Amino acid sequence: MTLALWIVVGYLLGSVPFGILITRAMNLGDLRQIGSGNIGATNVLRTGNKGAALATLLLDGGKGAVAVLLARWLAQDESAAQLAGLAAMAGHCFPVWLKFKGGKGVATFLGTMLALAWPIGLLCCATWLAAFYLSKISSVGAIAAAASVAPWTLLLGRTDLTFVALMLTFIVLYRHRENINRLREGTEPKVGKKS
Repeated sequence: MTLALWIVVGYLLGSVPFGILITRAMNLGDLRQIGSGNIGATNVLRTGNKGAALATLLLDGGKGAVAVLLARWLAQDESAAQLAGLAAMAGHCFPVWLKFKGGKGVATFLGTMLALAWPIGLLCCATWLAAFYLSKISSVGAIAAAASVAPWTLLLGRTDLTFVALMLTFIVLYRHRENINRLREGTEPKVGKKS
């Protein structure tokens, strides 16, 4: 019963569409009608407002972290913390309020991992930065970071996190399936350039 409760709490936290709320509050238009139509920070950046994009990035990451930390604090159970983080990720990517059409989950994934095990979270962030720096393509950074998380759990001896890491990886890769197709075709745009 307790674990089910934390799944619900995590999902509800994750399903808050901060990108849409911020762009509406700042009169930047309907985010779902801009760029890719995605509700995450990368698409918010396409409005031209870097402050709004940064706020979206931090809040989307924060909801994953809050779900984990809240469950860990109140439930005193690492299984509850992991499930809450995974549910927050699902809530962000598949929010019921938006007909299950949410974001791609990168910020929420990173926030969740930073809260579950900050060294692994930092290594995922470093992986994202390195891949993005080399490619100048946001999705390459996201895919690399997601693909790296399970190996990092093994290398750092956190095998208790490997299953949730694999689940998070699957969600990120699933949400980036169109990006992966464009990367294969060589049509994925670099940041700052139009597709």
